[in-house]
Amino acid sequence: MDPNHYRFTSVWELPAPPAAVHHALGRPEDYPRWWPQVRRVTRVDDTTARAYFRSFLPYGLRLTLRRGRYDPAAGVLEAVLGGDLDGWARWTVAPYGTGSRVLYEQEVVVRKALLRRLAVPGRPFFRVNHTLMMRAGRRGLAAWLRAV
Repeated sequence: MDPNHYRFTSVWELPAPPAAVHHALGRPEDYPRWWPQVRRVTRVDDTTARAYFRSFLPYGLRLTLRRGRYDPAAGVLEAVLGGDLDGWARWTVAPYGTGSRVLYEQEVVVRKALLRRLAVPGRPFFRVNHTLMMRAGRRGLAAWLRAV
């Protein structure tokens, strides 16, 4: 197995209707307003953005996000990732009780040189870092949706 290859899955339950959740997730330029580890997102055009992420560990990630599948009826938003990570990420939003259930899936290969050098000893820390980042994202989005 390539120590620089990662697959992540997270599930968020949110007290907001799927359409509102899908709309919020479809606006990456707003992520820094509700997701603390998403430090900056700059739109390049209607389908591309550049983003900078910094979480608990002392490194940042610079990514280019290109819109892949975008299907509001199915609740799907996909992005092709390039830069410090190559791969894809997908949000799938579905009704759940009186709110929404969000499935986040990501498959990437690390390209950032420092993280590649630390691939084997750092892997458990990188995974925990991702888990903590996703937890903060869920909390932040829930608060954002309550406020709008």
